[in-house]
Amino acid sequence: MFLLNKRYSYSAKVILLCASFFSSRALATPILLPLPQSIEDHHEESASFGEVQVVWANHPSALMKRAEERFNDRVVQLFNGKSSSKKRYRLRVTYVNDPQYLTPQEKEHYSLKITGRDAYLKADGQAGVLRGMATFLQLMHVTDKSELTLDEVTIDDFPRFAWRGLLIDVSRHFLSVDTVKRQLDAMELMKFNVLHWHLSDGTGFRVESHVFPKLTSISSHGEYYTQEQVRDIVSYAADRGIRVVPEFDVPGHALAILEAYPDLAAQSVPDQQQQKNTNLNNPAMDPTNPQTLSFIRSLYAEMGALFPDRYFHSGGDEVLASQWTHNRHIKAFMQQHGYRDAPALQAAFTAQVQKILSEQGKVMMGWDEVSEAPIPKDVVVEGWRGSKWTGTATQAGHPVVVSSGYYLDLLNASPQYYSVDPYDTQANGLTPAEIEEVHPKQSALIQAFSQDPTAQPLTPEQEKLVMGAEGALWSELVFEKNLDTRLWPRAATLAERFWSAKNVRDTQYLEERLPFILDELERMGLNYKQSTQELENIVSQGRPMPLHVLTSITIPVQNYALNILNNTYDVLGSPSGVANPDSFVGTQFNENVARYMAGEKSLEPVIEHQLEVWSDNENNYALIAKGNSTLEAVLPTVHVIGTLARSALKELHHDLSDSERAKAIKLILKQEEYEHNSSNMLLAAKRKQPEGGLLIAILPGLKQLINDQRSVTEYH
Repeated sequence: MFLLNKRYSYSAKVILLCASFFSSRALATPILLPLPQSIEDHHEESASFGEVQVVWANHPSALMKRAEERFNDRVVQLFNGKSSSKKRYRLRVTYVNDPQYLTPQEKEHYSLKITGRDAYLKADGQAGVLRGMATFLQLMHVTDKSELTLDEVTIDDFPRFAWRGLLIDVSRHFLSVDTVKRQLDAMELMKFNVLHWHLSDGTGFRVESHVFPKLTSISSHGEYYTQEQVRDIVSYAADRGIRVVPEFDVPGHALAILEAYPDLAAQSVPDQQQQKNTNLNNPAMDPTNPQTLSFIRSLYAEMGALFPDRYFHSGGDEVLASQWTHNRHIKAFMQQHGYRDAPALQAAFTAQVQKILSEQGKVMMGWDEVSEAPIPKDVVVEGWRGSKWTGTATQAGHPVVVSSGYYLDLLNASPQYYSVDPYDTQANGLTPAEIEEVHPKQSALIQAFSQDPTAQPLTPEQEKLVMGAEGALWSELVFEKNLDTRLWPRAATLAERFWSAKNVRDTQYLEERLPFILDELERMGLNYKQSTQELENIVSQGRPMPLHVLTSITIPVQNYALNILNNTYDVLGSPSGVANPDSFVGTQFNENVARYMAGEKSLEPVIEHQLEVWSDNENNYALIAKGNSTLEAVLPTVHVIGTLARSALKELHHDLSDSERAKAIKLILKQEEYEHNSSNMLLAAKRKQPEGGLLIAILPGLKQLINDQRSVTEYH
């Protein structure tokens, strides 16, 4: 246990650390995300007020009245309902009824003019009203007197892409109705307009079925949405300008379905014991069984009736060829009908699935494997394996939604996602030597994720076929308690990439805004901070402060390295399951050090204080970790942070010896090697990761302080 005075001293230091962090991040207003297409800042603030009255120029529809009620609730949430003023500010709204609302052709353009006592929102459709209200909320500030005020600006705004989605996977880990709705609220505020809802996979089938009741009694494993709950969520999303596109994956990723209906399987279905040593993504349907297509026809008809959107995602990805080629009956069928390989058979099957959906009035959407099938040009291809698939699909005339580069479960930080544009040609980031190193066991991944050497930039005609993009969060390591922290704030980064102009690329400005935007989302219902605190308390067994200090300056290893570590210990109950891919404290520390080294010496006390906290935390963390193998796993990283913090303090005091500097640089080089080892999913599958799966977010700042302008290589 801590000594009493030591415990309070330590806690006070951490509180001061947080206070200094946030005070150093003051930004000029307005702070908007996504950035509008056009904004004129009048550098004035409106008169202060305590409430906002929405005044409609024309009689509002029921949809718009509900939007007004939501808006009023959020205004109250922004200042915690404690306004000291009864003054009223008016938001005057004019809009045109848009019959294409909740389609990719909906009108989202709006203009917003903020003056001293009135604001004017003009929208081309209902969606434009929702987007304009979201912007208005970001322009509001709480004064020292608990009143509200607004930045006076003139905005003209519209999205760059019509399809701006988030994929949430509820098959691998089920999420409650309230949790899904909470994400829809945040999505509305960030101007997303599509929820891609991944509802079936190897782990579970998550929608109640009356036509196939075993999908509910067996395949759901007791966790599913009733049909009434599905309708409720779809309606909830529609109110917020969000379309719900369901995904029921066939013919692969079908284990959950096949558990209930094994006669449709290409191979024998593994039982619960066998599944422990089985890739649950592999089991596939038998495409040669006439009952398979009959099943899909009936299932899609039932599920499609729950989702009014025209688009229906049928999956079609990652069908393991051996599922079919190791089945004698299927192999004979392929030979008899002239299918040269499994992809050829899948192409024919895909065409039949598309025909079923078309007959049911749906537009088929599928992962980029479907683009290899003889399907109509209106089929939407979702490119996930690399940008070359955007090129080949648009070249063939298909509309494309890009998710390549936007997989949030890779746990990359916001700047990496921000740097990827839906039109980009992406490389794999490997050197020739690294490709050779990982090639023997990773040839399939090399083929899927390598850059096509013949790829050319998209032509203007091809760009017109890119409907937009989606962030994807697969839930192998995501569950109810950490969804908000794994999805946000990085989803907000994607919101700007998908909405704002292509030349909006300032990573530093993005990182400066994200904490403020996250705070606003938190006040309006997101559970980011609460979830983090709950996880810290659970993992630390009720002594969260040292763990909080650690995870505020570390990030989890990336590119599925954490998934691999999860095979040996429980990541979800570990420090690496608590740490977020975006470390705001780490980013600010690194920035402060850069400014200090550039001559801003007034930052020295702030930096010194931070280093003292991190130095002290080594012993404090060791005390709570003793006897807890999960916490003990990251002790080597905790020791490195403490050692480097003390070395940096000595350097600030001009007291670091050459031998101490050399030892510190070697530690830094080792940590940089770990960073590189998880910088790409192919390397992450091959190379050693740090024990416990944490990378040090403050490493650049520590390196700059300790190296003190010297060349690191001289210590290598």
